[in-house]
Amino acid sequence: MNLYEQQKKNKRITALLIFAFLLLLGAIGFLVDKYYFYTMDAAGGIPVVTLAALGIAGANSFVSYFYGDKLVLSSLRAVPLNFEDLSHKKLHNIVTEMALASGLPMPKVYVIEDPAPNAFATGRNPQNASIGVTEGLINIMNREELQGVIAHEMSHIKNYDIRTMTVVTVLLGTIVLLADWASRSMYYGRHRRDSKSKGGHPAIFIILLALVILSPILSRIIAMAVSRQREYLADASAAELTRHPLGLANALEKISKAASPVMTAHKGTAHLFISDPLHRRLDDKEGLVADILSTHPPIEKRIEILKGMAYIYTKK
Repeated sequence: MNLYEQQKKNKRITALLIFAFLLLLGAIGFLVDKYYFYTMDAAGGIPVVTLAALGIAGANSFVSYFYGDKLVLSSLRAVPLNFEDLSHKKLHNIVTEMALASGLPMPKVYVIEDPAPNAFATGRNPQNASIGVTEGLINIMNREELQGVIAHEMSHIKNYDIRTMTVVTVLLGTIVLLADWASRSMYYGRHRRDSKSKGGHPAIFIILLALVILSPILSRIIAMAVSRQREYLADASAAELTRHPLGLANALEKISKAASPVMTAHKGTAHLFISDPLHRRLDDKEGLVADILSTHPPIEKRIEILKGMAYIYTKK
């Protein structure tokens, strides 16, 4: 599969995942409003509880959307470039090259004083974007590898991945709130309809109850799947910018061999990095548990795909 086919595939999968998210939200919202709080009957079919949960989750994400980049940079202890440092000058030049290649405005560039090689992008749009790299990344990468990493982060900005994940966060937060309210409603005895009013068969109520219990897990699986697909898309887009997929593949190999995590990183910022900064073993695995918890696809799989792109590209 060449890089253009890979881009189309990743965009298509992301769209399908978000559609699945919306279906799950619709199902759990209907369930909570109609069978737990009865608001659709009392309010003429308006899902009051679902709209309230969507509003709360949206408000939280609104604050994160407009002010999250500043909080991220502060929590990671990222500092502006020091132009007296030749390595920082080289980094600035590479970011400038990739900004020109992508047709994007020049992002702000920051450095984290940490020996673990890694990089991240943050910001709500290309006009308000920042890229951060660790000192470890600058020190161990050659120019082509550093270009690949920066191209990956520029691709996140160009593909509006921050905006996509904000939407996913709103949907995830809404579903979790709805499920929590439903479980509290059951606990305090507000759910008093008999089985006939739930569709005529107790099995229907059992299915609906299972959906309330499992929906937070299912929604997290979808959210993490979207996050992993955006990583694949950024890899493919980076290959398009540099025309050298092996640069990023070699950079990922070096990152994968690093022994130490990024010390200032935490779970709230892990999904922003090019590779899991916490060095959790789950991000190197596939399966149900990894699908629920991992923010990144297996790095070996990403390297394999990039090398396949390089082979196809060189054959043309």
